[in-house]
Amino acid sequence: MKNKVFFEGMRDGLPIGLGYFAVAFSLGIVARNAGLTPLQGFIASFFNVASAGEYALFTSIQAAASFLEIALITLVVNARYLLMSTALTQRFNPKTPMIHRFLVGFGVTDEIFGITIARPGYINPIYNYGALIVAVPLWSIGTSLGIIAGNFLPARVVSALSVALYGMFLAIIVPPSKKNIVIMISVLVSFAASYASTLIPYIKDLSGGTRTIILTVLISSVVALIKPIPDIEDNQNEEDKLTNGRSLNTESKEEE
Repeated sequence: MKNKVFFEGMRDGLPIGLGYFAVAFSLGIVARNAGLTPLQGFIASFFNVASAGEYALFTSIQAAASFLEIALITLVVNARYLLMSTALTQRFNPKTPMIHRFLVGFGVTDEIFGITIARPGYINPIYNYGALIVAVPLWSIGTSLGIIAGNFLPARVVSALSVALYGMFLAIIVPPSKKNIVIMISVLVSFAASYASTLIPYIKDLSGGTRTIILTVLISSVVALIKPIPDIEDNQNEEDKLTNGRSLNTESKEEE
């Protein structure tokens, strides 16, 4: 039974890993520009497993940011994984040992979270191990190969491949922005504020990493206060009210 679940995880993790490999290759170009070796890039990707977090890491290294700035910006950019991990804790069998919880939490990414939460019943760590044993090595190897390729490819090609990662970020923010006006406004405000921060006195003298930390925390906090995401229970209550209202209207019409 454990073998079956493990192979199911490998099956579901393979397409995720192939996607990771392509993205990590472009990320490796950025890591190469920051001066990392293939081994350093592999280790960084293996222990981070986060495209946005690693991009922030590599660009901060390239900008000669301090250790504290690098740690803070990586923490802020990867903060969403704390929320995902919190959601997953509700799906563990209470008897699940802490070591399994820790290892599953280590491998939480957007995609791994998606396939994990979609499975019915309690979380089976064996399934996650199957997915991670495929996805994480492909992600790490992709970064290393990107660094190696960047050392041999012409400068123009390296510059062009560096732009590919921005395309990935656009692919992340555009679809939800089209569906949610709040996200769209937040993205546009982020673009404008990021540009303005390079012009405002005193602020422009801060490092890029520090400006990113300040803007991320400030904008996300303001949006959360102005337009908080409704709780699931609130949504359910609203749906129940609508359903009850429709039922009453139907009954009154039948009585007439």
